[in-house]
Amino acid sequence: MKKIKCECGHINPEGTVLCESCGKPIEGNQHIDGNENSKLINMRYDGTARRSQTYNKSIIDKIWSFFSSVKVGVWLIVIALVASMLGTVFPQEIYIPADAVSRDPAVFYEDRYGILGLIYYQLGFHNLYSSWWYMILIALIGISLVICSLDRFVPLYKALKKQKAKRHETFLNRQRLFSETETVSNEDIETVKANLKKARYKVSDEDGHILAEKGRFSRWGPYVNHIGLIIILLAAILRSTSLMYTDEYIWVREGEQMVIPGTSGEFYIENKDFVMETHDENDERFSQAIQQEGTVPSNFQTDIVVYQDTNNSIPGAEPVLDPILEESIQMNQPAKFDKYTLYQSGYQMNEFTNMTFKIHETDDPDETSLGTFTIDLANPEAVYELDNGFEVTIEQYYPDYHMNNGQPASQTNYPRNPAFVMMVYPPDNENPEISFLGIGKNIDATGENDYKLGIVDFDLHDVSGLTLRVDYTLPFFMVGAAIFMIGVIQGMYWQHRRIWINPKGNGILLAAHTNKNWFGISKDIEKSIENTSIKMVEDQQELEE
Repeated sequence: MKKIKCECGHINPEGTVLCESCGKPIEGNQHIDGNENSKLINMRYDGTARRSQTYNKSIIDKIWSFFSSVKVGVWLIVIALVASMLGTVFPQEIYIPADAVSRDPAVFYEDRYGILGLIYYQLGFHNLYSSWWYMILIALIGISLVICSLDRFVPLYKALKKQKAKRHETFLNRQRLFSETETVSNEDIETVKANLKKARYKVSDEDGHILAEKGRFSRWGPYVNHIGLIIILLAAILRSTSLMYTDEYIWVREGEQMVIPGTSGEFYIENKDFVMETHDENDERFSQAIQQEGTVPSNFQTDIVVYQDTNNSIPGAEPVLDPILEESIQMNQPAKFDKYTLYQSGYQMNEFTNMTFKIHETDDPDETSLGTFTIDLANPEAVYELDNGFEVTIEQYYPDYHMNNGQPASQTNYPRNPAFVMMVYPPDNENPEISFLGIGKNIDATGENDYKLGIVDFDLHDVSGLTLRVDYTLPFFMVGAAIFMIGVIQGMYWQHRRIWINPKGNGILLAAHTNKNWFGISKDIEKSIENTSIKMVEDQQELEE
C-alpha cells in the first residue's frame, strides 16, 4: 500500500485526509460537505484512512467496499421494510382463522381474497418472515452494519487515541471556530486553562500547546446503536430455528389425550373440559355486537391436564404418563410447564364426536331397526359387521362436506358436517346397495334399494385451539433494544468538544471543533476567555456564506 509522508516526517497510510501527527491536510483533501471552495477541512473520522477507501484490489476488498457504503445499508433496510409491509397485507399462514373454509394456504388465500390472494400465496408472502430470502435479507443488513461500523470505528478509535495538543497552523485556521490573538499574557492562558477545567474539560499541555477535551465517549453512540441492532437482527434470525423458538397451534377435543407437538413426545395434554361464557343479551355495552353476531363471549377457557412421559428417553417404550400440571387456560392467562407456555387461542363449538346409524327396510313405514352401528368420526372403521348378518362398508368419508364444482368434497379434516358414501351388504347377498348419508341428506343412489340407512343419534364436543410457545430469543431482543437506547442517549445528550490553544509568536491561535451543538462549545469558549485579552472565535462557515 502506498504511504504518504507529511512535512513533519510522519508516514501516513494511503487515504489519510489529515496527518495523523500534526493534522496538516494531505494534498487532495476533501473539504467539508464536499465543497472544494470551502476553507474548512473535513474532520470526519478525524481525517484517518478507511479501509474501504484504501484497498480495492481483491474480491474481499470489493465486497468490503460494497457493504461499507451507507447507501447500500439504507437500500437493504428499505427493501426489508417494503417486504415487511407486503407481509401484512393479508394474514400470514400461521394466522389463518380457525373458521376459514380451508386452512390450506393454497386454498385459503384464493378463496378469501381472490386473484390478489392467489398472487400473494404464489409469491411466498404468506410465510414471509421465516422465508429463506427474508432471512438472507436480514443477514445482509447485519453484515452491512458490522462492516460499516468496523470501517469507521477502527480508524476513528486510532485517531482519537492519538490526540495531540500540538497541531499544524493550517489545521487550526481551517477549523470552523477559529481566532488569532497577537499578544497574550501567561496569566490569561492560565486563566483560560482554569476555566476550562471548571467546565469539566480534560486539559493537556504539550510544551505550551493546549488541548481541552470532553465528551469523547459520545462519539461511540452510533456504534453502540449498531451493536444493539446487530443483536436484534441475530435474534430475528435465531427465531427461525426450532432450538430458539417454537410456535405450534394445537386442536384438542374435549376428552381427548394427545402428545403435544414440538415437545419431542415428552409431554401429553388432556382436554378435560371447554367452558364458554357469554355476555348477557341485555347488557347495553354489547347490544350492537350481540345483534350482529348473536352471542359475544365474555370468557372461554380450557381445563387441561399436562402429563410427562417418564419413559420418553427409551426409544419404542410405551409411554408412562405422570401428571405434572392441572390448569385452566384463559385468554391472557396461559399455563406454563417446563420451558413451554400454552395459550388459549381459539375454539370450535359443537363438533361431531360420533354418529349412530340404523338399517331398516325401505318399505317399512315404522322404520323398524334391523340393526345399529356407531362410527367414531375421528377414526372411522372401513367395515362394520352387524349381529344379524348385515355388513356396511364406508366407501367415501367427507368430514366437512360441501359441493365443489358439482363434486362432493371436504373443506377441512374436522368432522363439522360429516357425510358418507356407504355400501350395505344384506345377509346372504353379495350384491351391495349404495347410499349417501349426511346431515339432512339420505340419498338412494339407484332408487332400487331394499334397505335404508338412517341417523339414530350423535354426540357433540367442543374443540380448543391452543398455542404452544417457547421463545428464547426474547432476552436477546430486550438486550439489543436496551443497548440501542443507550447508544441513542449517549449520542443525543452529549457532544465531543475539543479546543486547541497553540502559541504563535507572542500570541495564540484558538480553534475548536465539536461533532454537534456549535452554540454550546461557543458559549464554553466565551466563558473561559472572559476577563482575558484573548479574542472570541468566529464561525468561519457563516463568514463563507
